Amino acid sequence: MSTSETTLERVRRLPKVSLHDHLDGGLRPATIVEIASANGHALPTTDPAELGAWFRDAADSGSLVRYLETFDHTIAVMQDAESLARVATEAVLDLAADGVVYGELRYAPEQHLRGGLDLDGVVVAVEEGMRRGERLAAEAGTPIRVGTLVTAMRHADRSLEIAELALRHRDAGVVGFDIAGAEIGFPPSNHKAAFDLLHADDFPVTIHAGEAVGPESIRDALHTCGAERIGHGVRIVEDVELGEGRDRLGLPVAKLGRLATWVRDRGIVLELCPSSNVQTGAATSVAEHPVTLLKDLGFSISVNTDNRLMSGTSLSREFALLTDEAGWDLADVERATITALSASFLPFPDRLALAAEVIRPAYAQG
Repeated sequence: MSTSETTLERVRRLPKVSLHDHLDGGLRPATIVEIASANGHALPTTDPAELGAWFRDAADSGSLVRYLETFDHTIAVMQDAESLARVATEAVLDLAADGVVYGELRYAPEQHLRGGLDLDGVVVAVEEGMRRGERLAAEAGTPIRVGTLVTAMRHADRSLEIAELALRHRDAGVVGFDIAGAEIGFPPSNHKAAFDLLHADDFPVTIHAGEAVGPESIRDALHTCGAERIGHGVRIVEDVELGEGRDRLGLPVAKLGRLATWVRDRGIVLELCPSSNVQTGAATSVAEHPVTLLKDLGFSISVNTDNRLMSGTSLSREFALLTDEAGWDLADVERATITALSASFLPFPDRLALAAEVIRPAYAQG
């Protein structure tokens, strides 16, 4: 894949909203090298440029074993409070430098306990780093606001405990809850007790679904577990039968199944991640990624990075790829940005202000 530098730079200058970004999938290679050297963790290489290339190659390999190995290395350097705070700060600064004005970063606290921290200590360290990142970004003239999504691993049995953790920190930067990890064999409904607890306390929920498993995973997330957004959701297209040409409204001719109709007509936002989906085989290329068809069919879509390190990407790059390879224009970028903002877990007045004062004026200028 290649992008026009002019397209990339133009998109980078525009304000963007990121909803689906894993903290342990977005570290700077140089930071991994430095922390690994200090804690004795062995890496494939200690050259930052080579390490960055190794992460991308491993993610592109088509081997799930190699893909998962990449996270062994990032999580290994996120096991103490100082390292967690540093990684969080750098993630915020990297998003801000890319033109992101609001972002939600997600991580699983249960994966960061090897160094002696408890769950609350992990969250406190990450939030300290996030707030520091916001301050430094503002001082650099690239203001950003960030919320965190506390994630439970769907193959584990700690989701109720992690939901309780999220509620304890809801007024200190944690804005939502998610489950992630292996989708096959681990449906969202396995964690219904956690979702019931969160709904009873009016706490926002997004759920990874429809990436490795088809529409039934999305249905389970929506109807059994009450997800407000769907993480990925790319396989909703399996409930869409595409015809020939376009209709009188200019939309692609298509017959939507009942679930796809439900998702589209109720404006349920899909957190789509083009480059990541190509790596994992959920799409053949960015040019053919279902995000463009879903956009044209009237689905509520957002564009995201998933794991910036593993995909060697940024949110600006994702939009630039869609522009160069899938025929998007800046109106499409703005629409996806406003859709993401509307589905974010920011308070409604803050969303209105960000749209009116920052996002719409910038796109009006082009």
